Amino acid sequence: MHVGLIKNFTADGPIGKRRLVTFGSAEGRVALAYIGAVLLGTTAIRGAAGTGERIDVCLDHIREVEFGGTVAYGDPLTSDANGRAIKAAPGAGASLPIIGRAMSAGGLGVIGHVLIQPATLRG
Repeated sequence: MHVGLIKNFTADGPIGKRRLVTFGSAEGRVALAYIGAVLLGTTAIRGAAGTGERIDVCLDHIREVEFGGTVAYGDPLTSDANGRAIKAAPGAGASLPIIGRAMSAGGLGVIGHVLIQPATLRG
């Protein structure tokens, strides 16, 4: 069974499980994603409790992620302020980084699925 591309990084701070991450403060580091962050991947079933801890990041395939609001199947997903996946809806002429597309629907706190395809969505 192919598990996909999973890379181990050092956490810049606390990062929960099934959360979106962005590039960290230095090479080999990741941070919890936030609104407008360039998105790298999602954490797996274990997070990192604090700064300097090791964490696995899933960089491809269909992965589990915690939703931060109402998401419909097929929605483009970006990050909220807590690294949860939310529907990306950039304003006219604005751009927003996305992690990929929702492969399931759900609401706040639901563990859903995302097809990881980092890109930028333009409104």
